[in-house]
Amino acid sequence: MRSTLQKFDGRAQDYVVGRPVYAQEFVEALFRDYGFSSDSVIADIGSGTGKFAGQLLERGCTVYGVEPNDDMKEKAVEELSGFLRFYPVKGTEAGTTLEDHSADFVTTAQAFHWFDVPAFAKECRRILKPGGKVFLIWNVRDMNDQLNQEAYEIYRNYCPDFKGYSGGIQKDDERIRAFFDDRYQYIEFANPLYYSEETFISRSLSGSYSLKEGDARYQEYLKALRDLFAKYQKDGILTMGNHTAAYFGIL
Repeated sequence: MRSTLQKFDGRAQDYVVGRPVYAQEFVEALFRDYGFSSDSVIADIGSGTGKFAGQLLERGCTVYGVEPNDDMKEKAVEELSGFLRFYPVKGTEAGTTLEDHSADFVTTAQAFHWFDVPAFAKECRRILKPGGKVFLIWNVRDMNDQLNQEAYEIYRNYCPDFKGYSGGIQKDDERIRAFFDDRYQYIEFANPLYYSEETFISRSLSGSYSLKEGDARYQEYLKALRDLFAKYQKDGILTMGNHTAAYFGIL
């Protein structure tokens, strides 16, 4: 089986095209209610192509985007080239290479489910300033949405690596509870997603579990996805039920 790192090779462009940003109301809440400011130094771990980092940079933060996959990190550099306060770093959740007590906040968006939880907790304690918080963030598909249920079955039927959305992590997952030692807060904000056929296909292909061109049944898989889009689209746009969820606390 491919390593976690290799699962994202060659997916950076689809990630840029198909992956959503996080609810604007959530970002506003970070700055209004939870201590973020334009002076904040943030370590964004598993930063990928910079989807969440970009939302922080737009608010003036200094962001260290820690990412182990070269394809994803290089795409982040390209996408965030206009932000002078973005610092791309090749590192992992267990070895960020950042200095001791250098970050006001640690964030990780759509990545915690890949992490070695004890090692990540240890690294967070090392790089955070006293009192600094960790935010674990996801875009979560609404499973009451028939579209998401049918997409789930397509991935399950065609993609051997599929373990569920977001790596199968559940609300108040035991990994989250262990990380925070059961001392955390939870917030969520509606974030419905809107896709053209092109962006919907890219969203599907960006998944770590997704088949790639050349894989067995790849063309069947694409047809199933296009048929699903055609079934649920209205005037060329598909609406996907989704919300942004975050768990946060002090370790």
